[in-house]
Amino acid sequence: MKFVAIVGTNSDRSTNRQLLHFMANHFANQAEIEVVEIKGVPVFTQPEDKIAPEIVQAISKKITEADGVIISTPEYDHSITAGLKSLLEWISYTDQALMDKAVMIVGGSLGSLGTSRAQNHLRQILDSPELKARVMPGTEYYLSNSGKAFDEDGHLIYPEKVLELEKHFTEFIGFVKILAQLREQGQLTSRRDTNFSWEIG
Repeated sequence: MKFVAIVGTNSDRSTNRQLLHFMANHFANQAEIEVVEIKGVPVFTQPEDKIAPEIVQAISKKITEADGVIISTPEYDHSITAGLKSLLEWISYTDQALMDKAVMIVGGSLGSLGTSRAQNHLRQILDSPELKARVMPGTEYYLSNSGKAFDEDGHLIYPEKVLELEKHFTEFIGFVKILAQLREQGQLTSRRDTNFSWEIG
């Protein structure tokens, strides 16, 4: 299987980036995980031609070709970052590449809540009609105190959090397989709306 792992921040230093690189290495025998950066994604505008910037098109292409998507989000002011929100807005307004795509959400924060509010907000955004991603239900992975969670080699040093991540990742692979079966049976009926438009307020 091939997954795209999106770093949900454009910050140069992020434990969410570390978490995704750890996952790419730790689960290398189960799936190919490509870590994708959102640095350089411009603030969303509403272009009349509905053509996304090249960097967004490149990310959308990777999403389309992948079996699933993993998003690691930090938490800023109880929500996701402006950079991640802009990426999702570009995708929803242009090629809608996340539609019916299996998504796993993870997140790490320096505090004790581990991005719980941001993850909940991200689930709501991904469930919007113009994105309509298939977020894996019943699974929440919060990495609290993430600033101390990795050693110098990038290994996650909390054994209980490694075991939890392994459990969730196994469930995600099963979720991806179920969605693939439903797609083959024609039971995923979402359609991209090329005429979609937002009112300019």
